[in-house]
Amino acid sequence: MAEKTACGLDCYDACSILHENGKIKGDATHPAGNGALCAVVNRYMDETERITKPRIEGKEVSMEEALAAVAEAFKADKSLLWRGSGNVGVMQEVTELFMEQIGGYLTKGSLCDGAGAAGIEEGRGINKTLPLEQIEKSEVVVVWGRNLTVTNSHLMPLLEGKKLIVIDPVRTEIAKRADIFLQVAPRTDYYIAIMLARFIFMEDSENKAWMEEFAPEFADFYDYTREHRIKAILQYIDLDLGDFGRVLNYLRDRKVVFLVGAGVQKYSTGSYTLHAIDSLAAVLGLFGREGCGVSYPGESRLGFANPFDASCKRVSKVDTEFSDFDTVLVQGGNPAASMPDSNRVIEELEGVENLIYFGLHENETSKRARIVIPAKTFYEKEDVRLSYGHQYVAPMKKIKDSAIGISEYDFTRYLFDTFCFSGLESEEYYLNAWLSQCDVHEGELVSPAYETLPYSEGFGEDGDDTFEFIEDFNDDFVNTKRFTKYRKQSQNKPKDETLWLLSPKSKKSINTQFLRSNKVQLNPVLGFKDGEKVKVSSDHGEYLFEVECSEYLRGDTALITNNTVGINYLTPSVISDEGESACYQEVKVRVERA
Repeated sequence: MAEKTACGLDCYDACSILHENGKIKGDATHPAGNGALCAVVNRYMDETERITKPRIEGKEVSMEEALAAVAEAFKADKSLLWRGSGNVGVMQEVTELFMEQIGGYLTKGSLCDGAGAAGIEEGRGINKTLPLEQIEKSEVVVVWGRNLTVTNSHLMPLLEGKKLIVIDPVRTEIAKRADIFLQVAPRTDYYIAIMLARFIFMEDSENKAWMEEFAPEFADFYDYTREHRIKAILQYIDLDLGDFGRVLNYLRDRKVVFLVGAGVQKYSTGSYTLHAIDSLAAVLGLFGREGCGVSYPGESRLGFANPFDASCKRVSKVDTEFSDFDTVLVQGGNPAASMPDSNRVIEELEGVENLIYFGLHENETSKRARIVIPAKTFYEKEDVRLSYGHQYVAPMKKIKDSAIGISEYDFTRYLFDTFCFSGLESEEYYLNAWLSQCDVHEGELVSPAYETLPYSEGFGEDGDDTFEFIEDFNDDFVNTKRFTKYRKQSQNKPKDETLWLLSPKSKKSINTQFLRSNKVQLNPVLGFKDGEKVKVSSDHGEYLFEVECSEYLRGDTALITNNTVGINYLTPSVISDEGESACYQEVKVRVERA
């Protein structure tokens, strides 16, 4: 008989998995799955890519020796836990209870979606997940900076038979299927949302009845949209009135869902972008209505009382100054490659006396660590899987025994016992603490925050607030004065030969795990050929890549997937205006033959 578990990899789908006779397959009966699994999840069954032995200063040792060295390292004055997201099961957080006991530091902020989440909270007060059934009931789906076939493939069946609009700088696979595709200039999504809202007001197709009840400040928002000069903005965002007219024809009086990806907010202004998109949705009255809404990575822990909530001092996850600490525990992450500004990060890591790596795979961080502790895979331990893409919760059952590694709970148990700390409950207690808070909907466990129609009663934590429209936009990276008055560009102005860097997810990896590329994708109009070696540089660093030509890119962009070796030598340690988020795409790069 097949055993049921769930995938712990960091993606929207959070697939349910069936295990039988040593093999895994997708659970076709689960509401968030269609019976298929991605290629990378199967690699967790393959031990050839794992770290199998603990190490101290490059020498293989027993697990007992390595753990003793970890305990000794934590006797230092100042310690930090830097936790990644290769496995997003809730039990990964148990180590934070030990850091609380020793007065250690944790991180705050996000390398992924924090700016967008902050923008959502500005308008709605709280970031609720849009249920899958509302996406299924929609008539029109706007895929905005979200490459579904790579990051959210199990959502594809829900789009069948719907009108599809795609807004993206790249002609992705989903864009090829679209009824309307806007191949927009990078970093212009805020302006697109504001212009759409303005045109809706101008043609009197706003949902005034909904706004009078739930968003009464709409007149002020209309005035705000009028501050944006149409002609200059259309020129900047590389669209025309016809493009907007075609989109508006699909948005009027329809059940519309926006599926928004993290790519639109990888900038200092990321919070403004999501707030502007939400404001557009509010003008259309899309919140709290069947078949309508805005889907963005939700707060998976919303509604839960977190038993791992630790009271610790925190430092930014985006620009952590590792050398400030005597001991740094990197758990399930690879900051040497995944954090922006690799030159700075590597220098900081090399200044740490006791760098401990606790994870599955060899990477740029493990190779620099003084102590290496191999972890268990999510197949080899008990856990609970929440999702930021849907409302379902799944127990992650142990389906495999292995002599390799140690679980996060057993690691923490060892440290509590060694330091003679009390208060750590049993593993079963913590698993039940999460699962017992869940509700049941149509036979499936769901988050306690699940609502069939989020925001149907109102906004804020208690549902008694109104929607707050965006009312300002501050952008120091781009000279926004160009939008106050239209001015024709000088014909003598030097051509800008820098390219916007795009850093989307890769189909063959999760963050920096598994198959990693060495490619930079460029439009052939730039004059480069497939296979050429090029130096890509920015104000922050440089790295050598191999060219892969793609006509699906704009000529003003360079695409390097976020798993590619060397990409973060190019990216800045910039923190978003709101949300403490990394701004990987807040950079323009130069490409030259090596």
